[in-house]
Amino acid sequence: MDFYEIFKKIKQSLNGLSHLDELVQRTPKNIDPYKILISTILSVRTKDKNTSAATDKLFTKYNTPKMIAEAELEDIEELIYVSGTYKTKAQRIKQVSQIIVEKYNGQVPKDFNELIKLPGVGNKVANCVLIYAYKIPAIAVDIHVHRISNRTGWVDTKTPEQTEKELRKIFPKNLWIDSNRLLVKFGQQICRPTYPKCNLCPIIDICKKNFSKSFTKIKKKRNKTHLNKSSKKTIKN
Repeated sequence: MDFYEIFKKIKQSLNGLSHLDELVQRTPKNIDPYKILISTILSVRTKDKNTSAATDKLFTKYNTPKMIAEAELEDIEELIYVSGTYKTKAQRIKQVSQIIVEKYNGQVPKDFNELIKLPGVGNKVANCVLIYAYKIPAIAVDIHVHRISNRTGWVDTKTPEQTEKELRKIFPKNLWIDSNRLLVKFGQQICRPTYPKCNLCPIIDICKKNFSKSFTKIKKKRNKTHLNKSSKKTIKN
């Protein structure tokens, strides 16, 4: 399978940048790994716009690990409220900041095994830090990457961790860094969890779960139901 061509087609079908790409582009010559780490923790189970808002609000007031480590927990909660599950995230962010200050001298580690030791940091978050902060090849698998990889038949897995392991076997290493940014946006814009836009999909020809026919049937059924209701109203009138 030619993943170079697949990624090229996907890239051409997308609009806009991912939240982390936007962060990187603001200061391309001075990327802040700590900000990438905290923003990725904030992104769990929320939309990009909420992550951006929470990140901006938090870092406007506290922009170093030491400052957040010493901040009042209630203050952090208020600043990141929009990101959802703010109490849990605030605790993790404060704990992570304290560890980075005390154990890593204020520097976010570049090593995957060190990153996943941090509270609230799993494979996805750790790999996002490696990719976006340090440009180290890694495959960050979230719900979108997991779903798309299984829908297309690239893998047959049950968990994101299993998906990551299998994708490492089939994606050329020089595509690893792009895999997250492309597939996440693809999952948000086209290959959505419900009602995917198969009519806009640039790789529909290789998708093992082409939903387009099913949706055509559903649409026809809905139109028929609507016509029947309209006819009944006309008869009553």
